[in-house]
Amino acid sequence: MEFIEKLQGLSLKIEQIGANLATEEATKNALIMPFLHTVLGYDIFDPNEVIPEFTADTATKKNEKVDYALVKNDEIQILIECKKFGENLTPKHAGQLFRYFSVTNARIAILTNGARYEFFTDLDAPNIMDEKPFLMLDLEDIDEYVIPEIRKLTKSAFDVDSIVDAAGELKYLYQIKKELKKQFDDPDEDFVRLFASRVYDGMLTPKVKSLFTEMTIKALKQFLNESINDRLKSAIGSDVQIKNEKLIETEEEACCEKVSKIVTTEEEIEGFNVVKAIVRQKISADKVAHRDTQSYFGILFENNNRKPICRLHFNGKQKYIGLFNAEKKETRHPIDTIDDIFKYDNELLSIAGSYDQPESID
Repeated sequence: MEFIEKLQGLSLKIEQIGANLATEEATKNALIMPFLHTVLGYDIFDPNEVIPEFTADTATKKNEKVDYALVKNDEIQILIECKKFGENLTPKHAGQLFRYFSVTNARIAILTNGARYEFFTDLDAPNIMDEKPFLMLDLEDIDEYVIPEIRKLTKSAFDVDSIVDAAGELKYLYQIKKELKKQFDDPDEDFVRLFASRVYDGMLTPKVKSLFTEMTIKALKQFLNESINDRLKSAIGSDVQIKNEKLIETEEEACCEKVSKIVTTEEEIEGFNVVKAIVRQKISADKVAHRDTQSYFGILFENNNRKPICRLHFNGKQKYIGLFNAEKKETRHPIDTIDDIFKYDNELLSIAGSYDQPESID
């Protein structure tokens, strides 16, 4: 079986059983152990290769365990910390990895929820695990560019020096691509201000900011679309003459639509109307806006992406509503029907009410 087919097989499995993985143990058995065996090539039944519940005392912690340690050449090479499927991965979850990294020979650490795998090493300081990953694999949305790097982590190809040497560039490439995708899908205020200040001499009032946010999103999509068209034209031949201008416009619109991959569904609109009906007890309904992205359907206060009310994750088999705390950290909660949104009316009213305060304008 080709390496990519192994990854795609696990991706398909997530679609089939993801909704039934309610615990960390179920996630380990159904997704993580198959990844260690099928993808990385370790014998999960051989304690000389895979050590579950690995214990290594540190100066501050005794008898604390990390979920798995992978062994090659009689040395610990990779440490793995697991969370349940659907749980967001945060630096807080990597606590055991940070501590164990300094008391073992491991140079690679993995934090995973069975679908998303984040890979860490010690680029910033020797023998101290970095806070940010150098590589990320999302089995629900596989990036073809990470496949060769994942292959380097397999048991048969594992070369820690080669991996660490490449990790420096990979780390920053990953972070830059992550930030670009974030800005492409949902540009923040600083990003919008950067372009608005270059082309607009007036004062950036809330109304102007909202206008430039929409124009920035549109400009990014058109720029990408035009870049793709230029490359296509170059590949076909520079002497090709296109006479039908209307046909050009139609093809560009179709290409842009394909690139954006954003389709607002009836369920998302229905969910938006439910949320608006709930929060209008605290705020005016005309202050509730929505903004669809490729990965989620955002519901915002005054169309301000810095003031999220909630997010609807309806693209997968399992639906989720993402709720925010005071620090704007999102927690996803599974829901089965649109009506289940009403179960979170108190949380929605709380976050919506917190935004309805006078705001100073720069």
